[in-house]
Amino acid sequence: MATPPTRTDELQHASFLIVLVIVSLLMAVIAYPFAQPLLWATLAAIMFQPLYRHMLRLMRGRRNSAAGLSLLAIFLVIMLPAAWIGAMVVQQALVLVETLQKQPPDLAALFDQVYTSLPRIAREAIDRAGWADITRVQTRVQELVTESAGLIAGQAVSIGSGALSFFLSFGVALYVMFFLLRDGERIGRTVLCAVPVERSIADRLAERFLGIVRATIKGTGVVAVVQGVLGWIAMMIAGIPSALLFGVVMAIFALIPVIGAGGVWLPVGLWLLITGDSWQGIFMLLTGFFVISSADNVLRPILVGRDTGIPDWIILITTLGGISLVGFSGIVLGPLVAGLFLASWSILREQRDEAEAAQRQEPGDPDASGQAPDGAAG
Repeated sequence: MATPPTRTDELQHASFLIVLVIVSLLMAVIAYPFAQPLLWATLAAIMFQPLYRHMLRLMRGRRNSAAGLSLLAIFLVIMLPAAWIGAMVVQQALVLVETLQKQPPDLAALFDQVYTSLPRIAREAIDRAGWADITRVQTRVQELVTESAGLIAGQAVSIGSGALSFFLSFGVALYVMFFLLRDGERIGRTVLCAVPVERSIADRLAERFLGIVRATIKGTGVVAVVQGVLGWIAMMIAGIPSALLFGVVMAIFALIPVIGAGGVWLPVGLWLLITGDSWQGIFMLLTGFFVISSADNVLRPILVGRDTGIPDWIILITTLGGISLVGFSGIVLGPLVAGLFLASWSILREQRDEAEAAQRQEPGDPDASGQAPDGAAG
């Protein structure tokens, strides 16, 4: 017969829980400066587990060699090209701003061209709204270009001065990714066993979390990259300067629901039409509508297989909120939190449905046909 816990035992258990909470909070505070590298390392380890398993088979079970080769492949195939693209984008942004400073667009002449082509009702509406004074708009655009040049230059200096911090974070991410690739499954099982939640619920949350990570990165990130590449190729064909810059911006916009890649190719196509580059504008609009926008509908079912079940408006809110809270990492972190939030409430509902079904089927209760269970009659 088990001995009932005494008051001293309960006090010791409560004290241990308090110590555990304090130590966990201190650990979180200490690791917070590397929160973003740890986040990206964790997501990368989850996504590239199939690659690690393939390497593990090639290395005949040698886990260190398999993790090292996997990390080398990720570095050469993904990280180095991403760094090169980032450097090219910064360079093209500086060139674009410098060109706009030397040859600012003549908005007044462009406005007159569009204004005179409008019907009289539209011109009167523009006059009443006060939009006919294009001089102020021209001045503001030139000021904005000057401010943008200073901002980009300042960011370049900031990146250069923070190079040590960047390489430190990058090194931490690679180091952690190695161990997560090698020991990720074992660490996951240990965490599930230690979490103070019913094991069945913990298993369901872990399964939903992995599904959300894969759906978010494969179904959103990969599609955004493909749309950015398609936009970059289309703009190169149309002869648009800084095509790589616009392609990267298009990929970023593609991560945001509702706006999507159309937030870039549509204004670019309209601008080309307005400025007289007719075939380029028509080409960009047709390519954007039939090719770039269709990539999402074609690729997402192939990459993900099924929807994540997260409404677009929730993804939009959590993405924008994540960006405002933690920066660029919020593009991924926001939808992940939204997915776990919805999954948690869905699991709670499933648990309640299962409990209610179990109560209805308890011995002694009538079954679905209304008959008493065996031995209950008489």
